[in-house]
Amino acid sequence: MLISDAISDTKGVIVMDKTVKQLKAICLTVILCALMVVSVSAETYTRNRIGSFDDFDFEFWMDQGDGEGSMTLNGGGMFTCEWTKTQNILFRTGKKFNETQTHTELGEITFDYDVDYQPDGNSYLCVYGWTVSPLIEFYIVEAWGSWRPPGASPKATVEIDGGAYDIYETTRTNQPSIKGRRTFQQYWSVRTDKKTSGTISVSEHMRAWEKLGMELGKMYEVALCVEGYRSSGYADVLANRLIIGDNTYGAFESAPEEDAEQTTVKPESPDKRLSKFGKFSN
Repeated sequence: MLISDAISDTKGVIVMDKTVKQLKAICLTVILCALMVVSVSAETYTRNRIGSFDDFDFEFWMDQGDGEGSMTLNGGGMFTCEWTKTQNILFRTGKKFNETQTHTELGEITFDYDVDYQPDGNSYLCVYGWTVSPLIEFYIVEAWGSWRPPGASPKATVEIDGGAYDIYETTRTNQPSIKGRRTFQQYWSVRTDKKTSGTISVSEHMRAWEKLGMELGKMYEVALCVEGYRSSGYADVLANRLIIGDNTYGAFESAPEEDAEQTTVKPESPDKRLSKFGKFSN
């Protein structure tokens, strides 16, 4: 063998060895990326919990008493929840704030969402939140179970996101709040028909409340929420995109159309779905 041939063969081996090493590095990178994706695995809670998960703040709160509840976080603001014969229970994902900015200072707040919502009894599917100074608990109710809240006379009716909402103001006396037991006002926007997917322009509701003299304070929280009261039920949040000013959290594959088709509520009854606690019943 000529020296030049030997050198050529050696170079070929070196090049091949380098290629194999590069392929190994690529495979390792792919495996690590896959492991990173897998690491954002679901988390399930059956007791009161506040925390953050995949860029969303979440809270699972259940009042003391009988009943059981479960919340599974699936990432991107999505979650599944179920509850059985509870006194009062809330499941929610969204954003918490440092109580220094009003909703106007934060920027436009919007949710795009899709929920498989199956209440059995008194329950709400809503945007939920709090402000401080003044202490206000607020609801934008999209769908409900056996009872349409809040059982008061509306102050006004407004048209937002292609639907009609009745506006209410109620008072809670010496009740649990983000600041302990307090007396505080509740603000409500409640759709006249039920909707389980679409867009919720939160800032528009807040401006409508303020026009009626319903003062809001510094933002503590805004979240997509499922609440149950003396009831059972199940919900699967399939999409949850929250936009606050220039920031977007979560995803929605295609922007929902704002029309009457959104208002269709899935007819399946929760007693047809087996939960981890057995069949739902009153």
